[in-house]
Formats: sequence, C-alpha cells, structure tokens
Amino acid sequence: MKRKTKKKDDKNTKKYTDEELNLLSYKLAIKYDKRTYFQYYGSLLKTKHNFIFTFCNSNDYNSKLIKIDLFFISFIIYISVNALFYDDDTMHQIYKTKGKFDIEYQIPKILYSSLISIALNTLLKILALSNNDIIKFKQNKIKEDIENRKKKLINKLKMKFILYFFISFLVLLFLGYYICIFCSIYNNTQFHLLKDTIISFCLSLFYPLIIYLLPGLFRIPSLSNPKNKREYMYKFSKVLQIL
Repeated sequence: MKRKTKKKDDKNTKKYTDEELNLLSYKLAIKYDKRTYFQYYGSLLKTKHNFIFTFCNSNDYNSKLIKIDLFFISFIIYISVNALFYDDDTMHQIYKTKGKFDIEYQIPKILYSSLISIALNTLLKILALSNNDIIKFKQNKIKEDIENRKKKLINKLKMKFILYFFISFLVLLFLGYYICIFCSIYNNTQFHLLKDTIISFCLSLFYPLIIYLLPGLFRIPSLSNPKNKREYMYKFSKVLQIL
C-alpha cells in the first residue's frame, strides 16, 4: 500500500515543473513535494541562476530562444552600466596608477553597477518570460470559459513578446552606440571596462550559489513533519526564493 502511495506521489511530482513545485501552496507542497534539500537547491539554481536557467533548464514554459537572447542582452547591460561609472575621478585614478587596475578602488563601482544591472535585467525578464503566466493559467482549475481564458493568455503573451523585442532592440541600439562612442573616446580604458564588467557579471553568477542555500533551511523542515504545522517557515522560505 505504501509503495503504491509513493509511486502515485512520484507521478504527481513529475507532472509539475521545478517552478510549479516551488510555488505550491503549503497544503499541496506537503502532499506533492518530496524533494530533498539538495534537489530543492538544484531547482532554485535551475530557475533563478542566470547561466543555469538559460542553458541547462529546458523543463519550463519559457522560450529557449528568448532566454538565450536575454542572457546576451544582460551582458551588454553590464558593460554599459559599468561604463556609466567612468567619471573624471575614475579617469584620474587610472592616470595615478599608470593604467594599473586598482581593484580596491573599483569594488564599490562594481557592486553598484551589478545591482543596477540586475534591476534592469529583472524588468526585461518580466516582459520576456512566459513561465509564470502559464503556471497561473494551469493553477486555475475552473473549467468554465477556458477557451476565452486561453485566448486572453495567448494575446497577453503576444503583447509581452512584441514589447520585449521592441524594447530590447532599442536597448541594444542605444547601448551599442554608447559603448562604441565610449571606447573610441576613452581608448585606454577599454581593458579596465572589460575587467569591471567580467567581475560584476561573474559576481551576479556567483551570489545565487550562496543565497539559494538559505530557503531550503526553512522549506524542507516545514514539510518534513505534516503533523507539526510549520506554515510560517514555509512562507518565509518562499519569500527567500524571490531574492
């Protein structure tokens, strides 16, 4: 009997994507989410980590082409935002150090540029990704008027994609022009700009590896014993997922 129940739970778990499992209500998570801490941690990386989400996660409701496009646009945004921080003080510092890369001086600028770039990329993701809209559609179990809701979803996604490609085209056009002008005027700072960009971009790929260790510390214990209701821990873990 227990084996049959376990097989049934495994089947129900498989029908959900990682994102769907992570967004389940507490009652449904107790019933269907049987993952270990590291399986849950891996699911967060697959759905949140920029590189893993783009190239290693095909089990979602997003367009692969758009995800790859977003990844490369995000790198261009990092270059451009880093370039914006090159003011007279930065140029003077480069002159003082005779062109040597001063990591201590650059760290605050790298951190600020990383935060701004993450914010801009998040705004683009809202338009580019269809996963959450489709999950909401699936979670609505009301069978009435399903065709009408389906049409509305398709129209909404079409509008989002059109807006995304239009805005991303303008962003690429403007930022590409800005980077070309910057590099032609400040020819000797190209190496510094590239280094700043690589550091800030790598930082954005590294911090999720640490941050997403936290949600599982609350989620897994909250689901481990259904008799002891720990919904507050579960809800807190879902807040940490957003980071």
